[in-house]
Amino acid sequence: MTAVLQVRGLTHAFGGLTAVNNLDLEVLEGQILSLIGPNGSGKTTTLNLVSGVIRPQLGSVKVGERELAGLRADQVAGMGVMRTFQNIRLFTQMSVLDNILVGSHTKARVGPIAAVLRTPGAMAKERGARRRALEVMALFGERLLPRQNHPVVSLSYANRRRTEICRALMGEPRLLLLDEPAAGMNPHETLELTEQIRAIRDRGVSILLVEHHMQMVMRVSDRIAVMDHGVKIAEGLAAEVAEDRNVIEAYLGRRAVKP
Repeated sequence: MTAVLQVRGLTHAFGGLTAVNNLDLEVLEGQILSLIGPNGSGKTTTLNLVSGVIRPQLGSVKVGERELAGLRADQVAGMGVMRTFQNIRLFTQMSVLDNILVGSHTKARVGPIAAVLRTPGAMAKERGARRRALEVMALFGERLLPRQNHPVVSLSYANRRRTEICRALMGEPRLLLLDEPAAGMNPHETLELTEQIRAIRDRGVSILLVEHHMQMVMRVSDRIAVMDHGVKIAEGLAAEVAEDRNVIEAYLGRRAVKP
């Protein structure tokens, strides 16, 4: 199976703290890889390095054969890597639909003059983007479609999460990075989101998921990688990772590990 994302030797330090240390990671085509670990283990920093928010000090980040290390975040997005954030980043006074349409900018090929003059070509592309936005919202059923014209500020926290995922999908990503998408959701919403993430994968989008909700991780993941203090300490199927002594020690401490 082809690797969509290949990370090799990825390293980054903040002052004297090495947040990510010589990390190797692969996300295979059509699969969900969950990246888990205790707080401060380097998970979100890894997403920031992959997505171009932070430039890695060492190592390689490839999507297909394209090297992403050193590119700006907008350039990485143009390569088909889209993401959500741990702290939701939306335009709260804009409507749900307009926030989602922002995500189409990586695919837009309309010049500023054509956009201002609203030429037939520009109008056709705008209509196409709106159709795409409605299709993406439909992945979340009736959670967003009836609220498409509501300002984001009026949404529940869970619906803001859904809106941010939709915005990322508007870029037609090859690889989707999700940073704690279930944060703030109740158990029913989390179960619903689990099925929706599977549906996104089944549409041909590979996913790198960072999540603390372990039931969700165990249900949705094709493979799981575990980080601790910036280092990958385990990787494998859910059952393998759950029984790994290093993982148990990282989460529960040495006393939890039987000799």
